[in-house]
Amino acid sequence: MKVVAAVIERDGQVLICQRKGGRQALKWEFPGGKVERDERPRDALARELREELAIAATIGELLHRVEVRYPKGPLIKLLFYHVTEFTGEPANLEFEKIVWENRARLLSYDFLEGDIEFVRELASRP
Repeated sequence: MKVVAAVIERDGQVLICQRKGGRQALKWEFPGGKVERDERPRDALARELREELAIAATIGELLHRVEVRYPKGPLIKLLFYHVTEFTGEPANLEFEKIVWENRARLLSYDFLEGDIEFVRELASRP
């Protein structure tokens, strides 16, 4: 299964989201979701950002990729893309909370296991 995630940056901060109930409830993540059959990853991410945050985003470069398997789940190929351009103000349509945070403070949040390696890398960037 392929999953895409957006690293949305504005004014030196990154948008992160906290999951609602269900699997991995209240864990933090980057917005995004599953790539549907016959869908390109960048197209999937643009669709997910419209559905979750009501923004129209320009999907930039691939920043990181990782494979992760959660208990009793399929192997997930997780792709993180950079987003610096979008129209609209992000609206919380799917999450418990959304927060703009400085990169250096990202490690203080309880991220999903599949995101942690990338979060460490991102937090250490100038």
